[in-house]
Order: sequence, then C-alpha cells, then structure tokens
Amino acid sequence: MTDATLLTDGARPAVRLVRHLPDPPTVVWQAITDREQLRVWFPCDVVVAGGRWEVGATIAFPFPPDVIEMTLTGEVLHVDEPHALAFTWGDEILRFELAAEGEGTSLVLIDELPAGAAARNAAGWDICLDRLAGLDPAPDAWRPRFAVYSAAFELTLGPQERQPAEYKGA
Repeated sequence: MTDATLLTDGARPAVRLVRHLPDPPTVVWQAITDREQLRVWFPCDVVVAGGRWEVGATIAFPFPPDVIEMTLTGEVLHVDEPHALAFTWGDEILRFELAAEGEGTSLVLIDELPAGAAARNAAGWDICLDRLAGLDPAPDAWRPRFAVYSAAFELTLGPQERQPAEYKGA
C-alpha cells in the first residue's frame, strides 16, 4: 500500500496517489489509455466514443454486473500524450500525470471527488494501482485500507461512505 494524500486546496477535495513504475511513460500511457490494458487494473470497462482519447470525447464506464449494476459516464478533458490525461468519471475528475523517472515512470493519480467518497476511493485506487504495478492484492485488501483512510480523512472531511449497498464485490 502506498499512502494516498488528501488534497483540500481546490474547489473540491481530492486524493492523490503516486506509483513508481519500471516502464517508460510511453508504455505506461498505453496502460492508462488502451481499453484492453485498462481491463487489467481499472475498476470497470472504459469505452471512449470513437476509440480515440480526444478532448470532448464521451466515455462510458460499465462495471461488471457481478460487481455492481452501474454505468458511469464521462468526458475527456485533457490529453497530452504521454504526459497527462484528465477525464470526468461520473461526478468526479480523474487526472493522470506521467513523468520519466530514470528508465521508469512516476505516475500520479488525482481523484477530485465528493468529500464522503475520499477514503472509499483512496482504498480502491490503491488496489487498482497495485494491479497496474503488477502486484496481486488480497481479495479483502480494500477493507483495511478503507479503515486507515477513514480514520485519517474523517477529521478533515467528516464521515466517510462505504461501498454502495448494491455492491457485490469484495
């Protein structure tokens, strides 16, 4: 687990997570934009209209039905290949920043979100980014991470929401 940082200096709170990956930014860029590679680590499918990451393109995010019956929508906000990508994910904004670090990449994920979702999402992104880094988190890894983030974030943001009642995952 890499600790998420809580950001409160913007219009909405955000969580910031960093991963150091051994591949160069061009390879990591493919991992965050290629639909097949996203399926390995992102929490849902990512369907970009027209198949191209262009500002203004719409995105559908259907979750697996065995996890939750839900499809979020979004829009591409910023593309600077292979350095930065931003899009809406439901009512949140996800930003990915890639920077060369030696022969690898420093990946920063910033999730602007509702205050009550900070601990839940930080725990979820921790697990997703572990998968992106080639790690295999335990099936119940979300629960202890959520507990840590809830304790840390509640002082600043108030009560933290758990997973939705209709969530069928671990």
